[in-house]
Amino acid sequence: MAQNLKPLADRVLVEPIEDEEITAGGIVLPETAKEKPQRGKILAAGPGGRDDDGKVIPMEVSVGDTVLFAKYAGTEIKVEGKKLMILRQSDLLAIVG
Repeated sequence: MAQNLKPLADRVLVEPIEDEEITAGGIVLPETAKEKPQRGKILAAGPGGRDDDGKVIPMEVSVGDTVLFAKYAGTEIKVEGKKLMILRQSDLLAIVG
């Protein structure tokens, strides 16, 4: 499945982590109702982008990292019924450590 997908350049394949949040009034807010950054786990990463001289710029993230990314960043794909995201490294906001 996801192991067969190899991101190119500075892209990463991320599996979103869907967290439901319960408000003080007991209302469950799904991910779609939130405006805060999304979390996900990196399943695969490309080799990195290139600078003006053509040298590879190594990725700052690696497989297994949990990252934050903007809600509408990247491209959503479905693989075997699972929602995955393809994002550029520049779309990532932080590594959750």
